[in-house]
Amino acid sequence: MSEPDAYTPPAVWTWQPGQGGRFAAINRPTAGATHQRELPLGRHPLQLYSLGTPNGVKVTVMLEELLALGHAGAEYDAWLVRIDNGEQFGSGFVAVNPNAKIPALLDRSGPAPVRVFESGAIVLYLAEKFGALLPAAPAARAECLSWLFWQMGATPFLGGGFGHFYAYAPQKLQYPIDRYAMEVKRQLDVLDRRLAESRYLAGDDYSIADIAVWPWYGTLAKGQLYEAGEFLQVQQYRHVLRWTDEIAQRPAARRGRMVNRTWGQPSSQLHERHDAGDFDTRTQDKLQSPS
Repeated sequence: MSEPDAYTPPAVWTWQPGQGGRFAAINRPTAGATHQRELPLGRHPLQLYSLGTPNGVKVTVMLEELLALGHAGAEYDAWLVRIDNGEQFGSGFVAVNPNAKIPALLDRSGPAPVRVFESGAIVLYLAEKFGALLPAAPAARAECLSWLFWQMGATPFLGGGFGHFYAYAPQKLQYPIDRYAMEVKRQLDVLDRRLAESRYLAGDDYSIADIAVWPWYGTLAKGQLYEAGEFLQVQQYRHVLRWTDEIAQRPAARRGRMVNRTWGQPSSQLHERHDAGDFDTRTQDKLQSPS
């Protein structure tokens, strides 16, 4: 693999718009809104603004699991935010998430709306709000939260590191690909060793730790993320695969993975979700089929 000429950083970095591969059009070194756009509001207490990426899937799986457990207050409207079009930089979205990243949640169940951003914070907020999917015993709770925050700290090396340089960077560079591939395989080994001794990440019971980790590392273990399964030899992590397949069979996980999804088979896509019946009536294959 050939390398470009060595790069010497300038004394002062300056932004050069247009560089950065696939996401160059929306990446910038400043925060804040780029345009005025109010967010839509539905009829449910919880309003989710998201896209069906792994970070978005965490929250929709969490909400569907809460509903499956009988928590009617977890009913939600899921609005699609097309990040390739820069919709996350609208004024309404930035008011809910000043970091301008999906997902963002607005809880309107109380006297004043509560905004929650960052996917890990959202699943933890929902677990505490409904008293579900988070162990109560101190040791089990600590284990669960440790894996939740492991995911939040580890995954940037998978997504922004390996994923960017392997799949999206304008040039294939050996050093960053090798560096991040090594780290991602180490992370998979961490998970595999844990799941060799435990059914779920926090112990015997399914929890928000699994809900947060599964959309990223389960998808990776099945070779469906960045088309890197063969490159990373993911089939060797058999305990991760066992855990991945078990979660994938959960009806709530299957539903949650469909919400705000805009790619794949039409039957796997539910661009917006406003009612439980939408899974039967509004999936894209039915919208596109003649009546």
